[in-house]
Amino acid sequence: MKKRPAKKKSNTGENQPGRQVYFSPWRLNYILSPKDSKCFFCAAARLREDDDAGWKKLLLLHRSKHGMVIMNRYPYTGGHVLIAPVRHTADLPKLSARESAYMWDFTRHAVRIVDSVVHANGFNIGMNLGRFAGAGVEEHLHMHALPRWGSDTNFMHIVADTSLVPLSLDLLWDQMRPAFRKL
Repeated sequence: MKKRPAKKKSNTGENQPGRQVYFSPWRLNYILSPKDSKCFFCAAARLREDDDAGWKKLLLLHRSKHGMVIMNRYPYTGGHVLIAPVRHTADLPKLSARESAYMWDFTRHAVRIVDSVVHANGFNIGMNLGRFAGAGVEEHLHMHALPRWGSDTNFMHIVADTSLVPLSLDLLWDQMRPAFRKL
């Protein structure tokens, strides 16, 4: 039988199950910035194949008829990518078989490619469906693939309530895009 986490005192003095809290304060720009009424996934879906500057600006790594892989502009960790259908939908049960296959196949490809660049110790894979489940873009479903390291939490979290993403998004795009082009 699994051992339950030790109970900890909350700020109010009440006992509560122990849990880890991950801070990502760099996401504050995303939270506080005005939201574009246009879907960035749909903007990526409309880019011309030969528009390399546009692909890099939107951080688009791969696109096919049924799906796309795009880097998260406000990542939880360096190398955080999103896998989404090309079609604008939030309805997971109504994905076509090809859209669903793309999502899972390219989640696997993304993990392999991202790991070859950032050498992660593990990955979190997941999807938030709907605003109340935490979806930042609730109208266009997408899978998250986040590389993780044993050193994710360090003194910066504790002392400065800050996390560092030591990898440039442009540099990561430059390193990952060639591998995605081969797919």
